[in-house]
Amino acid sequence: MAAALALAAGLAGSVQAAVMGRFGERIGTLEAVAWAFCLSAVLAVAVLLVARRGVGGIGDAWTTPKWLWLGAVLGAFIVFTITVASPRIGTTATIALLVAGQLAAGALIDRYGLFGFEQIALSWPRALGIALLAAGAALTLKR
Repeated sequence: MAAALALAAGLAGSVQAAVMGRFGERIGTLEAVAWAFCLSAVLAVAVLLVARRGVGGIGDAWTTPKWLWLGAVLGAFIVFTITVASPRIGTTATIALLVAGQLAAGALIDRYGLFGFEQIALSWPRALGIALLAAGAALTLKR
């Protein structure tokens, strides 16, 4: 189930990059990003209300370590970046570079057990996969 969700999110991310790029060209980058977050917030609260029959533990966010809020900040940065980059370098290059960066950062997080995750060694197949993906991402910049 988790793998299927991850694959679906990858597919959705590519569509999101293309659509947000076009949306940003139409109404402005910052305006498109702001609208996307407003709509996302409304949808997220609606799902929470249906799933939990209330606001659940959302108030607990205030008492967590503030560094955990970095996920939301980085989410905003990602949406802003795909909105700016897609029309300029293309959806393929935008997604390729995004995925290459995610894979490299994910390998570091696993290797060093950052953010409380279990350490997972950086084996040669993982390192090779990252290198090949980085090379492929670089090639997508060529038109």
